[in-house]
Amino acid sequence: MRVFVTGATGFVGSAIVQELLGAGHQVVGLTRSDTGAAALEQAGAQVYRGNLDEPDSLVAGAAGADAVIHTAFDHDFSRFADNCEKDRRAIAALGKGLMGSERRLIVTSGLAQLAAGRLATEHDVPPAGFPRQSEAAAAALRAQGVRAAAMRLPPSVHGAGDHGFVPMLIALARRTGVSAYVGDGGNPWAATHRLDVAHAFRLALERGGSGPWHAVAEEAIPFAAIAGAIGKGLGVPVRSLSNEEAAAHFGWMAHFVAGEMAASSARTRTELGWAAAQAGLLADLEQGMYFSGHA
Repeated sequence: MRVFVTGATGFVGSAIVQELLGAGHQVVGLTRSDTGAAALEQAGAQVYRGNLDEPDSLVAGAAGADAVIHTAFDHDFSRFADNCEKDRRAIAALGKGLMGSERRLIVTSGLAQLAAGRLATEHDVPPAGFPRQSEAAAAALRAQGVRAAAMRLPPSVHGAGDHGFVPMLIALARRTGVSAYVGDGGNPWAATHRLDVAHAFRLALERGGSGPWHAVAEEAIPFAAIAGAIGKGLGVPVRSLSNEEAAAHFGWMAHFVAGEMAASSARTRTELGWAAAQAGLLADLEQGMYFSGHA
């Protein structure tokens, strides 16, 4: 297949590009920069110039492909609602390029607020009013006949090159001299290595189905264990914070740090034949790359 990938030079997208190329697919990667173009060419992918703010470029990119994987997202959390709306518009444009065909679109979603007190499953639906609109946008396209589905990612997609929540927590612990969690730290996070995530995307593309799917390798890691691994890696104390202390310590991340983001991937494993093969999050943290600046 000729697959159009947005976010193709990003942490997850670049792994998907390598996964697809390794399986014999052609990849066309979206980029807006010369640096991104060089990285795509070096990887063996074709370069497509455009960006999320140019809907016509997304329509044309999708129209020229056999399938689309959308991983691009602006992770400036100070403008989260605006970036979610930009994501919705981008998905609508990609869908426009696929309209009237059987070609598949896989968008990216997350696990936040899907469930509390239990593992979220693929049958759970994001709450009304949740800012991230990727699944709602995919549903709107399905109502128009587009084969759109969502891949949900855990709060920690880890591995070499990680620049997500865990490196942010490490930077905060290094700056403040303490690795913290909230309350008893029992709130669980799911996690998956980026290479396992890439494999899940490829299988979803090749084997079909309606989704959503959960690219979840580890269902429920207590957050206190993550904080403990960070404390050990940095050689700083690990502390429990109250909700009030957490708000001051973590800032905008406090809600995520205290959140329950555990999930099952049982249906995904059955439907796609997917199984995680890479190291877990705590094992990755023990490797030291997260603390040497080479994550």
